[in-house]
Amino acid sequence: MFNVRFDGSFAGWRKAARDLLQQDIAPHQISWLEREAPGGLFDDASAPSPVSAGPALRIPRQFLELLEDAAQYRMDDRWSLLYRILWRVVQGDRAAMLPGDADGSELHRRLKAVRREAHHLHAFLRFRPLSPPTDERPEGMPEFIAWHEPAHDILHSASPHFADRMGSHSWLIATPDDGVYWDGQALHHQRPCPAHWQQLARTEDDEGQALWLAYYGSTFNPARLNRGVLENNMPVRFWKNLPEGPLIPQLMSQARAGAQRDGQAEAVARQEGKRIRYNGKAPISGSDAPGSPR
Repeated sequence: MFNVRFDGSFAGWRKAARDLLQQDIAPHQISWLEREAPGGLFDDASAPSPVSAGPALRIPRQFLELLEDAAQYRMDDRWSLLYRILWRVVQGDRAAMLPGDADGSELHRRLKAVRREAHHLHAFLRFRPLSPPTDERPEGMPEFIAWHEPAHDILHSASPHFADRMGSHSWLIATPDDGVYWDGQALHHQRPCPAHWQQLARTEDDEGQALWLAYYGSTFNPARLNRGVLENNMPVRFWKNLPEGPLIPQLMSQARAGAQRDGQAEAVARQEGKRIRYNGKAPISGSDAPGSPR
């Protein structure tokens, strides 16, 4: 068994994998170790020496892109699975990258999970403006910051989504593992995430959060609440990092306690004026509701 140490990146794995393929090293002979991970007690302490030349390896670009996307899936065996699939394809077994194959099925399952996690980043990340105002902000300090805890290593590949939408405004996203900073022109990725980035992104903004909670609570429609659909589309694990997260259980509890009859938030229902009630089929105005004054 050979220990193959690399920097934990897809580029580092790809380079090592190419050397191993040129030396005809089979997947079961390799133990992939990121950075300073310890090896097995009986493992060979070193990997095979890189070769300076060898037969050209023809690997489809689209296939390499699939492997790079799947490498974002956090799992202890991610690099060994990718090498096993790559080995099979190089040996002429193209079925290894198809969903009907055991390895191919796992590959596509991980690709689906990675894409869904990227969608979660786009949907549930909340930027907040960083004080002081722009004209007083020190150089290199972002205008907007956010904290996110993705289940997979999707930040680097998925964050350009925000650069396209926020234009020249600078922003920073920090996670427990890595971080990205957009300076208005270029995206900077750092892994591990600098401690001062993490501290900055996790700083509370009481004034801004209070305003957002007031808005969210007033627009929440308890009559349309479906807990199963809500938790499927907004997984509970994200609630703790959403400004509205602490408010959601409270609003759900109020809905179960009778707020669904009003079809609007309790604070709004108490206001004077025409009121909308629901009878389970269609909205009824307050003046037409049973028992209302004529």
